[in-house]
Amino acid sequence: MSDDESAQTEPLSTEDPPTDSRSSMDRIAGVGSSVRQALLVPALAVLTALIVGAIIIAVTDLDTLPLWGTDPGAAFSQTMSGIGKAYKALFVGSLGSSRAISETLFAATPLILAGLAVAVGFQAGLFNIGVNGQMHIGGMVALWVGFSFTLPAIIHIPLAIAAAIMGGAIWGGISGLLKARTGAHEVITTIMLNFVALFMVDYLLKTSVFQATGRNDPISEKVNATAQFPTLVGDYRLHIGFFFSLAAVAFVWWLMYRSTIGFEFRAVGYNPHGGRYAGMSVAWIYLGVMAVSGGLAGIAGTNQILGLEPYRGISNFAGTVGFDAIALALLGRSHPVGVLFAGILFGALRAGGREMQGAAGVPIDLVLVLQALIIVMIAAPRLVRAIYRIKTPDQDMSTTVSTGWGG
Repeated sequence: MSDDESAQTEPLSTEDPPTDSRSSMDRIAGVGSSVRQALLVPALAVLTALIVGAIIIAVTDLDTLPLWGTDPGAAFSQTMSGIGKAYKALFVGSLGSSRAISETLFAATPLILAGLAVAVGFQAGLFNIGVNGQMHIGGMVALWVGFSFTLPAIIHIPLAIAAAIMGGAIWGGISGLLKARTGAHEVITTIMLNFVALFMVDYLLKTSVFQATGRNDPISEKVNATAQFPTLVGDYRLHIGFFFSLAAVAFVWWLMYRSTIGFEFRAVGYNPHGGRYAGMSVAWIYLGVMAVSGGLAGIAGTNQILGLEPYRGISNFAGTVGFDAIALALLGRSHPVGVLFAGILFGALRAGGREMQGAAGVPIDLVLVLQALIIVMIAAPRLVRAIYRIKTPDQDMSTTVSTGWGG
């Protein structure tokens, strides 16, 4: 038999694939495993919150509680029916129709923007608890631009947003500068600046520059129609601000994972001493992180003025969005895509909570309880793993341990 014929009749090799191919498959498997591990705890935290919420619904049903002593079977059936009705209303109110979905995304828009602001700080090892104040300052600047100029909408809206970014960046940069120059902790300075911003807004709204004509309460002039965010579909409240939030998610992802300055942000977050040793200016990085974070918060504040009726400035127009953003950043593990989905989840809770209150008679405060439970579970991942008997993955030399927030 010739060499050619013998070569053709040789059996296919059963040897292992080359080392480089095997290592590639191992890396892909490792990435898949890390993604599952990253999603597992948040998903179980949400599930646990819903279970505890169901228990709260059961024990607060005063009409059913007396039945447990006389007819447990009927009481159980009635309790389960009430829980099912409440959660069905929560689902219908958040995802059950096109209007419900639009309300969910409408409620999620400022939450996503504010959550990104906190997440940027977390990744750099900073706890920006001053998003509420930065939203107020950015929103006030956008408000002034909104009613002071008459421009085409294609110019007016971007100008107002740019002004809000500058206002929020300056206000956030104050905390960064204080930390860089004096070592003042950003938690203390941002909390104090929250109150400064809140009372400054109340003062400004009563000045002749902002106050509406004929009013003596803190209500501003209405922004011009060209500065108002146009809605996307019919009479739904969802507006172009949602696209701005998606653009912000993409920008933060590029900034943190594809740019040099983002690498420096994260490096300082992991180890500021190591960053300084590598030649990074830690002081300027702290200032830059807080400025970027404040700029994102400023866009969130703009949404509360230009995208929300009555398109005026009022006292505390930022509400609790700035504080809910902390929970979003924790739930999203400080990753921009994670913050996006966490914001949609919280938006769904808010939109569905109104339907749950109307259809099932469950107080909307239960939504706040669910959010608080989610935060507790996210903040205590070992508790979640203990409840569901999940083994903690062994840490080897390739495991990255972050010393910053949200790592």
